[in-house]
Amino acid sequence: MAKYRIALMPGDGIGNDVMDAAKIVLDKIALDAEYIPADIGWEFWRTEGEALPERTLATLESCDCALFAAITSKPKEEAEAELIPELKGTGLVYRSPIVRLRQRFDLYTNLRPCKAFKGNPLNYRDDIDMVVFRENTQGLYAGVEFHPLPAEVRAALEAHSPNMAAFSGVSSDDIAVSTRIFTREGCQRIVRVAFEYAKKFGYPTVTLVEKANVIRETSGLMVREARKIAAEYPGIELWETNVDAMVMWMVKNPQDYGVLVSSNMFGDIISDLAAQLVGGLGFAASGNIGDRLAIFEPTHGSAPKYAGLYKVNPAAMLLATKLMLDWLGETETAQVLQQAIADVIAEGKARTYDMGGDSGTLDVARAVAERL
Repeated sequence: MAKYRIALMPGDGIGNDVMDAAKIVLDKIALDAEYIPADIGWEFWRTEGEALPERTLATLESCDCALFAAITSKPKEEAEAELIPELKGTGLVYRSPIVRLRQRFDLYTNLRPCKAFKGNPLNYRDDIDMVVFRENTQGLYAGVEFHPLPAEVRAALEAHSPNMAAFSGVSSDDIAVSTRIFTREGCQRIVRVAFEYAKKFGYPTVTLVEKANVIRETSGLMVREARKIAAEYPGIELWETNVDAMVMWMVKNPQDYGVLVSSNMFGDIISDLAAQLVGGLGFAASGNIGDRLAIFEPTHGSAPKYAGLYKVNPAAMLLATKLMLDWLGETETAQVLQQAIADVIAEGKARTYDMGGDSGTLDVARAVAERL
């Protein structure tokens, strides 16, 4: 019996291309693992009305972790239009599979390392080493939304917030509301994970990125809880900054920052910016981590126009594989893999089009495998 059970969810678009690259590396590593294919993606939405079938959830229940590549997502009306005729008009609503996975399995930590690799021509600077911790299940992405605004919800808002007076003359049909829900526990656990990481890897600061001067209740709760937790880590300084100022400082002095922590939407924004500073989404890997299960993925989209061409950069997928190995406790193998990726980037012979080269997706994967 294999030591690990790992689900492989290629999805669609270039998801299949980069998953094939990961398989080349995993085959060379020869991890003691059973790899279980799992269905996810646009074709399952179109033909079954569910991009994340129940059978996939059942598979994940029996796995230690999963590698997920990429899926196509489209707005509500477009999604319904692409359903097969038998499913149209049945009331089906497209839901983001990755958001559902985060909430179903309580994958409350989103880990996004953004490290500049020597020799990468796309680096903004060569001395960037940032790690973003993003709360992954709450905030604006919790999915508690209304349009049109139900009368009972409107009445409750008007009863409890004088600021609703600004919308008194607006029809409920013309109001859309998305709620930003934080819990004390949600704030505490993402901040604690960030401080624990800083402690483990020797980062001197943790920077909290919020907007408490305007979004007083939710960001305010995060700030208050962060200060309490920071007091438990006397060797690590807590820096507090507003998200708008932070994006400026990340461009001006990115080398000054190490561990950053934020709520769901702000964390999403700053992690994409951090990724661009070290080469773009082709180098951006992330882990969706809970107490029992973790799902690792590149953060780029499905790029349907490139699907099957095997031309996109697999670095993000390979770095996601590295994060998975770390999480499984295979830390030495993880470091060897990261060094192999770094060596290939520094050598500059196997480069995809985004880096100015003409190598294919699998060419890069084979070059990394040869270094292992």
